[in-house]
Amino acid sequence: MEHFVVSARKYRPQTFKDVVGQQAITNTLEHAIASNHLAQGLLFCGPRGVGKTTCARILAKKINQDGTEHPDEDFAFNIFELDAASNNSVDDIRNLIDQVRIPPQVGKYKVYIIDEVHMLSAAAFNAFLKTLEEPPKHAIFILATTEKHKIIPTILSRCQIFDFKRITVKDAKEYLKYIAESQGVEAEDDALHIIAQKADGAMRDALSIFDRVVSFSGKNLTRAAVTENLNVLDYETFFKATELILENNIPQLLIDFNDTLAKGFDGHHFIAGLASHFRDLMVCKNEATIPLLEVGESTQQKYLEQSQKTSLPFLMKGIALANECDFKYKTSKNQRLLVELCLMQLASITFDGEKKNSKSFIIPASHVGKQGIKVTLPEKEERPPSRSESETVVEAPLVADPSVSETTAVIEKPVTAPVKLDIKVPGKRVSGLSLSSIKAKQAHQEKLDAQEKKQEVLPTEAFTEDTMRKAWASYVEKVHQKGEKIMASILEVDTPVLKKETEIHLSLPNDTMKVELERAQYPLMEHIRKELQNYDVTLVIEVNEEATKKYAFTPLEKYEKLREKNPLIDKLRKEFDLDL
Repeated sequence: MEHFVVSARKYRPQTFKDVVGQQAITNTLEHAIASNHLAQGLLFCGPRGVGKTTCARILAKKINQDGTEHPDEDFAFNIFELDAASNNSVDDIRNLIDQVRIPPQVGKYKVYIIDEVHMLSAAAFNAFLKTLEEPPKHAIFILATTEKHKIIPTILSRCQIFDFKRITVKDAKEYLKYIAESQGVEAEDDALHIIAQKADGAMRDALSIFDRVVSFSGKNLTRAAVTENLNVLDYETFFKATELILENNIPQLLIDFNDTLAKGFDGHHFIAGLASHFRDLMVCKNEATIPLLEVGESTQQKYLEQSQKTSLPFLMKGIALANECDFKYKTSKNQRLLVELCLMQLASITFDGEKKNSKSFIIPASHVGKQGIKVTLPEKEERPPSRSESETVVEAPLVADPSVSETTAVIEKPVTAPVKLDIKVPGKRVSGLSLSSIKAKQAHQEKLDAQEKKQEVLPTEAFTEDTMRKAWASYVEKVHQKGEKIMASILEVDTPVLKKETEIHLSLPNDTMKVELERAQYPLMEHIRKELQNYDVTLVIEVNEEATKKYAFTPLEKYEKLREKNPLIDKLRKEFDLDL
């Protein structure tokens, strides 16, 4: 049996050009070597599997090359790798410092690669400081770490720092495609894309996953095989679920969700994936944001087709519902029911229900008072009734109900006095059952016409900012006289400013004051408009965030303000175990 070498080792880059996704760093290192500007202390930091150790080895090999060596020369005697995770004591660093003093036997430089350097103890860091700051001319230190924040600042200040970034899905997919061609594996574009996404920016993880799925499916790598082996939800699952949601097909949607659970997938994974699917559909709505969709070309076409069937309000509502379910999932005692309720809500977004029949209503809802309209309806009797006996008072229902016929009414005792129409506040629709309702409609229309004519002649005289402030001050005085001290103080918080000829701008320190003033702005504006003889005047209320910080309202905010002025107050509270 031939020895198998994993792809992460077999295809480890041997030159800077082979490094994937770190072009800015590799170009910088190449130029530094070419111009002899290479620092003696380098720090490579970034997530796992992005090429930190690989770049360190390539750099160590390249700085020792002078063109006369054998092409396969790896300068193994000049490169020393130290795993700081297992060699993190002061003694280990002292042994390293003793070795640094000895010049190289072959080549020009000795390169010390210290991997996972953040694992060194504080004493080991301090022992290493002097050597790192002033190393011998033949020594170069390359420190590699995934957690830069754990390294003490004195070490960071002595190193030239290179931040490695995550490998993009596109770059990882292209490199996987190259490796698949090298191994004679026929791989679908979507299959490689799923592997690149699953790797989450780490090229080493992508290669490990690639080896695993190739072992599973052989020389033909399909999307179905990858999703089955990696136990990830396929795109088709979410495409089908979205179609059922748009069709309002709740039963089939719940059946498909049950099948997904039966395959071993988590409900949390499903609802989070559905939210991401809605996000991708929304991204397809605008051509400018399509590059944000990190999927294969064939899958991208499916997203474009389905995005045309969905509206932006539907997607926004869908994302909000899915995110809410995602947020509540861990704390829910019945997690499956939570997801099922969310799916039912999603399938009901585009469902209008039974449309109510409104043909029998001839008076608009805005023309009806809260008490309804009193109309007359002749009683159904065998003998022809007289006028005095046939008039009854009927209360028309406020809410239109299709199940109730037009002639349904609550008949009270007969009255002989003529019925008076009473139309006050806008409300619901009522049924037109007699000529009285038609007369009411006409009377209301005349009333509206008269009001429109009255509004046409409202004055719009010009005024100055001083005149406006005098009118404002007179209203504040009026509020003071009424005893409304809180409202008066709100009005006096800031001086009103006139903008755009008729816009009065007022800045308040918090939202609470803004809400209070919005509730009481109608008598204020009526007074201002009357004083200025201009009915185009409007009020714009703003909240000044900087001013908000100056005010403290709750006990906790007051305590924080006091602690900012005197930090010892916090010690006093802890000493006596005081509560706020």
